[in-house]
Amino acid sequence: MGLTHVTATVAPLEGEGTPVTDSFLVDTGAIDCLLPASVLHRAGIKPQRADFYELADGQLIEFPVGVARIEFMGSLAIAKVIFGPEGSEPILGAMALEYAGFTVDPSSQTLKRLAARSLKSARHDFAAVVPAVGASAAL
Repeated sequence: MGLTHVTATVAPLEGEGTPVTDSFLVDTGAIDCLLPASVLHRAGIKPQRADFYELADGQLIEFPVGVARIEFMGSLAIAKVIFGPEGSEPILGAMALEYAGFTVDPSSQTLKRLAARSLKSARHDFAAVVPAVGASAAL
């Protein structure tokens, strides 16, 4: 199976900084996005706290994280970004893909725009909750 890359631009939510454009590895196994810390600092993104992440070998490592605007393929996502080690490949994680309205087509290894996003929640059976009209008269 091949790898999927996409060109994306990372910028702070607001404030000063220089947006950074790079090629990102699309990794649906990663929840959050990752870039080298120096790239995020240059873009004006600041760490807000630290979170633990499990690496592929099972090792747990704590990384600083922040929030950024990520634009790719004409869409925008607001996503958590990991301040990764220098030299690490930029990763576009599953949450940014989902927020921007994309999925990965496993047969072509390309990004596909979702036709629609669901706003509905679990269906409720209102008949079971609200008595039928006239039922209260029988009580």
